[in-house]
Amino acid sequence: MTAELFIASKASEAVKALYGAETAPESMQVQVTRKEFEGDYTLVVFPLLRISHASPDATAEALGEWLVQNCPEIEKFNSVKGFLNLTLGNIYWQECFRGIAADKDFGQLPPTGKTIMVEFSSPNTNKPLHLGHIRNNLLGDSVSRLLKAAGNKVIKCTLVNDRGVHICKSMYAWQHCMNGATPESTGIKGDHLVGDCYVKYSQLEKADPSVNEKVHEMLVKWEEGDPDVRKLWETMNGWVFKGFDETYKALGISFDQVYYEHDTYLLGKSLVQKGLDSGVFVKDPDGSVWCDLTADGLDRKLLLRSDGTSVYMTQDLGTAERRFAQNNLDSHIYVVGDEQNYHFQVLKLVLAKLGFPWANQIFHLSYGMVELPEGKMKSREGTVVDADDLIAQMKDEARSVSEESGKLADVPEEQRENLYSMIGLGALKYFILKVDPKKTMLFNPRESIDFNGNTGPFIQYTHARICSILRKASEKGMAAASSGAELNPKEIRLVRILAGYPQKVSEAASALSPALIANWCYDLAKEFNQYYHDTQILREPDSAVRSLRLAILDRIAAALRSGMGLLGIELPERM
Repeated sequence: MTAELFIASKASEAVKALYGAETAPESMQVQVTRKEFEGDYTLVVFPLLRISHASPDATAEALGEWLVQNCPEIEKFNSVKGFLNLTLGNIYWQECFRGIAADKDFGQLPPTGKTIMVEFSSPNTNKPLHLGHIRNNLLGDSVSRLLKAAGNKVIKCTLVNDRGVHICKSMYAWQHCMNGATPESTGIKGDHLVGDCYVKYSQLEKADPSVNEKVHEMLVKWEEGDPDVRKLWETMNGWVFKGFDETYKALGISFDQVYYEHDTYLLGKSLVQKGLDSGVFVKDPDGSVWCDLTADGLDRKLLLRSDGTSVYMTQDLGTAERRFAQNNLDSHIYVVGDEQNYHFQVLKLVLAKLGFPWANQIFHLSYGMVELPEGKMKSREGTVVDADDLIAQMKDEARSVSEESGKLADVPEEQRENLYSMIGLGALKYFILKVDPKKTMLFNPRESIDFNGNTGPFIQYTHARICSILRKASEKGMAAASSGAELNPKEIRLVRILAGYPQKVSEAASALSPALIANWCYDLAKEFNQYYHDTQILREPDSAVRSLRLAILDRIAAALRSGMGLLGIELPERM
């Protein structure tokens, strides 16, 4: 039971005792007390005035006096203009901590019975993954972890955009510019080689715009099943898939289901035909098919080109229908940048017009772009930051900063390389995920690797410090115990932060915002470091107090592992 619910239930008892009225605890308005006022939690009294038939101040005073007299867990109260501020005492927080210590699944919420699909990554096979893809992947993976921790069955999926004009552009450039180059002959990672072809095509197009017609002819041949075009397509996609797999592995990303556009675009075509038959869609004189959304305040949306080839909307209709049918989904979340807001607005509307009852169960997790100090990235100009290069750079940054600070001086050399990778990747993930998804963010690799401040390495180092203390305690035969002594004010603050973890998981899952968990982890780590600076632990002479402090440290370490785990970040035990 959360502190808010505990107070709400006691307030209900107080209302019944004082006024003879039954009130549901859920109807009570309880919130964290604002920092400028004394107290832990505040009961809003105004909704109770119709029961008390008294002034706000008189009602608050009466409730406060009853609660302090009849609830040993509530230490004191004060009222301010209809707001009853309550302070919970040691009895409550000791019992709260014992519950936290006994709960081995602390932070895992009860099952909801719901199945949620999260689609993320969904790359094009004409270029390698880059920094923008990294934000997408990290968001999708972390949101999936959050939804699972909130009690849902989660299916992680990706749609590989492996066909279309953009793919044909890389294929055309390979034919005319690359002299038969392969990953094996060049030593270039497959997705990077194909990305080089895409940049080459941009140069060809500038020199001779007529190449666009030839690329379009290639797309038509692909859809007709031309064996030569299909063979080249399979070969180059194979290079890219292998490259993607290496990058996903480095990032710790995996999927439960993988869809390919070449499998789904025809299914979308069948839905377009269904829309034509039902009068939802119209065919123009040139043969193109449209959905007229002007009456809905939007515009006309193209679904099939005049030559019969598909567009993105076509295959998104098909994949949505297939996924809901196959998986009996309760909801479907698309993790896609905010430049596609309109696309998903149209997708939901078109699906609703086609008569699918689950159209409103689709949600677009729209996120802002990642920019660098130098400005925006552009794939066609080859100015992107490749994911592989960034991962390697982060490890190098971790090595450099660690050597400068001397943080890993005591770590055996053979363990340092693994730690550099863990710190570098943790810094990258945390720096990106601590920002609200909706915000455009500026990524600075050097700034992300700092052992002080709101960074991944700071939390990793905090965890390692706690583990070191617990190891030394174990070596000295010192045991941890969750009871036996009172909590001091600093310990109460720590327990209060810990107690809020399940609610924070619920909030973050509802908001689809890993940033809420990231910043909770930082608050806990920061509070611990202040506590550690001011408090004796191993040298505490009172064995009961020392045992309680060791138990608190053990639960802080476990909570940090859990919270950072929801971000996909590993915490080292030694640093």
